[in-house]
Amino acid sequence: MAKVPTALVAAGGLVGGYGVARWTGKRQLGGAVLAVAGAAAAQRWRRQAGGTAAGVLTAAYVAAFAGSHPLAKKVGAWPAVFGVTGAVALASWAVADRRG
Repeated sequence: MAKVPTALVAAGGLVGGYGVARWTGKRQLGGAVLAVAGAAAAQRWRRQAGGTAAGVLTAAYVAAFAGSHPLAKKVGAWPAVFGVTGAVALASWAVADRRG
């Protein structure tokens, strides 16, 4: 079985975390999805691209989560989540997945 690209893991964490929080009404549960996927992606980023790249991509993942909140006030919740998710997925692909 082929490896799941890290871009997909990170995207799943951001979109899945928001979706779970929204549909269950439990922010902590959405945060758990976000954290587990982020940790899994970070581990894979470290193996595939090294520690520095993993640190930068992890910071981008956290910044995307944080930045989606004020962005949502301007464009709406789902467009904000999809926008920041696309940026993180693209960065993840470019830094870690493209080579593999």
